[in-house]
Amino acid sequence: MKKTLSLLFVLASLGIPTLARADPIEGRWKMPSGNDATIAPCGFDFCLTYVNGPLKGKRFGKMSASGIGSYEGTVTDYTRNGREFSGKGKLSGDTLSVSGCVLGGLICRSQELKRI
Repeated sequence: MKKTLSLLFVLASLGIPTLARADPIEGRWKMPSGNDATIAPCGFDFCLTYVNGPLKGKRFGKMSASGIGSYEGTVTDYTRNGREFSGKGKLSGDTLSVSGCVLGGLICRSQELKRI
């Protein structure tokens, strides 16, 4: 019994630092438009939200990790009446390339966000 409790305690203590660690995509980002955005956890995903500018407070993406530095989900294009597209993100250093695609990824539009 003592061995079982000790093992559970050790396993639980090893898991706590992992849970507290932020994902590299989290933070504040500068958009090509000059406005800022934040990327923060929302459920099991990450929500991309405008911080300032005319769309302040609106979410423009929701993605989940799909590999090291890779993300998949949806992006919203407010220049196209808020249309939602299949989205991808690729993190490289302090640059996040976010793209929205149609036709199964055949046609994509992307933009680069810079970490602030």
